[in-house]
Amino acid sequence: MAGTLAVAESLTGGALAAEIVSVPGASQVFRGGLVLYAADLKTALAGVPAALLGERGPVDPDVATAMADGARVRCGAVWGVATTGVAGPESHGGQPVGTVWLGLAGPDGAAAQRLRLPGDRAEVRAGAVRAALRLLGERLGGREGDNVW
Repeated sequence: MAGTLAVAESLTGGALAAEIVSVPGASQVFRGGLVLYAADLKTALAGVPAALLGERGPVDPDVATAMADGARVRCGAVWGVATTGVAGPESHGGQPVGTVWLGLAGPDGAAAQRLRLPGDRAEVRAGAVRAALRLLGERLGGREGDNVW
């Protein structure tokens, strides 16, 4: 099921949206996105429950799915994709560098995927973008390497 798309990004800081809009014709399906580095903005803009963030921190599967669903709802899209994690150079909240959670929300619910990505800060962020696009493509029934939007 294709449709419109929105993103909520913490770890990737806008890189996922930039990659999406690099595809000609993306404006026909890409609604927009939220860059949510600060925890209070995850709550205020994406609707992530403050209690969830306080209890588990931002690097969590339920936070990732809440971010994805928040972007989907607030941007009026069918699909929402979110990135959250630790790019480094240091661990955060007890989570090691390279820990990434992707969230995907759509008309039939939401799911999260955990990644352990190797490399430095730039490599972790780039790997998260590639993985988020792959996750979305798989969910929409595309093949690896296909442009799904």
